Amino acid sequence: MSGFGDSTAVKAVGEGRYEAVLDEGYGIAQALNGGYLMAVLARAAVDASPHEHPVSTAANFHRVAKAGPAELVVDSRKVGRTAASSFVTLVQDGRPVVDALITTGTLDPSAEPDFAAEAPGALPPLEECTGFRPPAATGGGFADQVDMRFDRTTMGWLDGRPSGRPDIRAYFRHACGQEPDGYSLALAVDALPPVALNLGAQGWAPTVELTWHMRAVPAPGWLAVHGTGRLLAGGWFDEEVEVWDSAGRLVAQSRQIARVPLARS
Repeated sequence: MSGFGDSTAVKAVGEGRYEAVLDEGYGIAQALNGGYLMAVLARAAVDASPHEHPVSTAANFHRVAKAGPAELVVDSRKVGRTAASSFVTLVQDGRPVVDALITTGTLDPSAEPDFAAEAPGALPPLEECTGFRPPAATGGGFADQVDMRFDRTTMGWLDGRPSGRPDIRAYFRHACGQEPDGYSLALAVDALPPVALNLGAQGWAPTVELTWHMRAVPAPGWLAVHGTGRLLAGGWFDEEVEVWDSAGRLVAQSRQIARVPLARS
């Protein structure tokens, strides 16, 4: 497949039923990225809705999704003038892999906020940030699909010197050149390495539940992604992400609960 749009495409095959071919290019180790899966779910929800944007998604991840054919079942719960909601399930081998309650709406790209909080600390200039490729990446995976430039001060865990603060910040864009849209935001909120790595954790951190909100239609250009957390305890940690566009607007925010990464043997 070529391009994020093609890789997240869905095809209607019946009332509330869709087919997709999940792209192995969005894999990290043996698992497909959760943000990529949420983008696929969102496309089905929007296609079944009279509204244009996935404004709220609450996703539960039950199993590891694998590349290849998948089915999506959209169960409409409400259709209203300003919002519609549906329960969307991604199915492989007859078993639910991801469930999501998705609310769709239509956002005005020209709307100005009545109130907006200040952006978090600014990222360093793009040229002062660094690319990152996971040690296990061998080509053809997630790292090839996105262009991310990280604030070096939040990447000490790479050198065995975790900062002790659950913070990671980066610039984000599609490697294919596609400008950001609502589906891109689903990917961006789950694109950072786990913030728990800066607390000494190691390895893959499986997401259990992730809720994200689309707050505005993003302007063209780089997105700034800021991730942080509040608590690591009992084998669980939380991660909160804000995504800001090139116009300095908050365009997405998320919170997830995940299992603490396990060191690779």
